[in-house]
Amino acid sequence: MIDDAGKTDMDAADKVAPFTLSRSAEAECPVIFASPHSGQYYPNPLLKKLRVPLLDLRQIEDAFVNDLFSGAPAAGATLIAATHARSFVDLNRDARELDPDMIDGAAPGPVAAPSARVQAGLGCFPRIGARGENIYSGKITADDARTRLEGVHAPYHTALADEIRRFREAFGCAILIDCHSMPSNQPGRRELPDIVLGDRFGSSCTSQLTNLVERAFRKAGYTVVRNAPYAGGYTTRRYGRPKRHVHALQIEINRQLYMDETLVEPKPSMQTVISAVQHVISEICRFSVRLSA
Repeated sequence: MIDDAGKTDMDAADKVAPFTLSRSAEAECPVIFASPHSGQYYPNPLLKKLRVPLLDLRQIEDAFVNDLFSGAPAAGATLIAATHARSFVDLNRDARELDPDMIDGAAPGPVAAPSARVQAGLGCFPRIGARGENIYSGKITADDARTRLEGVHAPYHTALADEIRRFREAFGCAILIDCHSMPSNQPGRRELPDIVLGDRFGSSCTSQLTNLVERAFRKAGYTVVRNAPYAGGYTTRRYGRPKRHVHALQIEINRQLYMDETLVEPKPSMQTVISAVQHVISEICRFSVRLSA
């Protein structure tokens, strides 16, 4: 396995890169597994303004998802995983999904028209934690906001785009699997399934890919639904271009399958989920070889 890391100027004291990138050391297949929400690094600018317990932020991470998919490079795929916490910057949001009222000074870039998601505190800079409370005691500085976008968000998406471009040039196609976890209980919803697959209602990837992943998870004994309540976020929407031979699929895994959601700790059952996910990874990699033939 070959490991690399994105370089950034952020946090000069410890030089924490915005992501890790692992590739196969042997034969590659044109598949990228991306984990944008599993980062556990909380920079000081966030911690200094925190007004809720850190556990409130840990509970909205996609904790351990990078571990669930850690076998991707051994199967021939690329794995890119965020290092910084989702609460610091949400990599599955458009960089323009900002709430200017959170920033002390001018926004560091273009700001999209206010959306219900941003107003609810779920923009590129999340404003609320697991209990729905404001996480900050005051506004974040303009420099901090700029660092989050230019030092973390932009390098991550540049790396994704570069990897997709590299595979398209080498194989004629690319598959991007955006890897997430979901809470087992959500207000106003009945019990969620084990797995939710999001392909933007068939627009972000070939149906053959969605069908294959659904069959693989069902064969492992998991319940699977498509596009409800998660149809695929910013990453799936931005990169999924089936007509250009780039296929993007979002996978959401129910957290109760492998972790204690309150304590944010893995359960013994996590190894069972890892084994099932590894089978899915292998199936996707084999499919990509057929797709590129």
